[in-house]
Amino acid sequence: MAVFTPIELSDISEWIASHFDIGHATDIRGIHGGIENSNFFLDTEKSGKKQEYVLTIFERLSVEQLPYYLELMRHLANKGIPVPKPLENKNGEILFSLKGKPVAIVSKLPGLSRLTPEAKHCTLVGKTLAKMHLAGTDFQYDQENLRSLTWWQKTVPQVLSHLSDTQKELLNSELATQEQFFASEDYASLPKGASHCDLFRDNVLFDPQGASDTSQDQLGGFFDFYFAGTDKWLFDLAVTVNDWCLAENQQDLDPTRFKALMDAYQAVRSLTAQEQQSWPLMLRAAALRFWISRLWDFYLPRDAQMLTPHDPRHFENILLSRQAI
Repeated sequence: MAVFTPIELSDISEWIASHFDIGHATDIRGIHGGIENSNFFLDTEKSGKKQEYVLTIFERLSVEQLPYYLELMRHLANKGIPVPKPLENKNGEILFSLKGKPVAIVSKLPGLSRLTPEAKHCTLVGKTLAKMHLAGTDFQYDQENLRSLTWWQKTVPQVLSHLSDTQKELLNSELATQEQFFASEDYASLPKGASHCDLFRDNVLFDPQGASDTSQDQLGGFFDFYFAGTDKWLFDLAVTVNDWCLAENQQDLDPTRFKALMDAYQAVRSLTAQEQQSWPLMLRAAALRFWISRLWDFYLPRDAQMLTPHDPRHFENILLSRQAI
């Protein structure tokens, strides 16, 4: 993902060897993608055995906020959910400091992303997302989704000057609709718990069982939990559907993939009557959240190596499509 804080092998070799029981570092490489943290593949070797990890330098999240994300991954991994597991140092700690910034190292999941998913991939995602939600019901940490309504209200005024009058009207009117929805008793009654809140196609890996045959793909796991939070499970599902179930026009929902994901999810956890009634508005909330964040990243970017902001028009179009449902 984007690299804001460059790291060389010489920067970490002694640190890895003295603080962790994973041997010595043999290579570190910046990961392209994402726009929030500095991420690297870290290779190590111990007694002839090679291991791969992901090292993340957190550029925005604070030391006070980070335990939620790291402990959530550890909790889910211990429950058998395929997610990265934080690496402990010799003192049992999972949050560290490097170059004056907070750092974590997690296990590297197997597989590759499927950026053009089929219904079978959506089935695996829906099933695992529901299992993840239920596995988090006894998670003891609680932290709100930091990119929810309060953040939208703060960020929208910062991007309005970059928009056309039509876009301003769309953004302001939808925000007002969501403010009313979030304040309602219907919204308050929706089940909630630990949620990924960013389960896009590039945050899921599939592990093919054959060298050239992808027909037997298994889920390698969910990763990049650094937008996670205690939120409505329906919002998490809506975020996922808005990315995984797009039709060829990249804005409407594809019926086949949508049915596959929703059926698989509800085979594990059935939606309540209130969730079903709130579904259209939550699809719009999920679209609004990412339109705002992409506007923010596009018009108010930070300097970074390998950084390519996403086109915000993608989620503007998705929001318009969801409004038409």
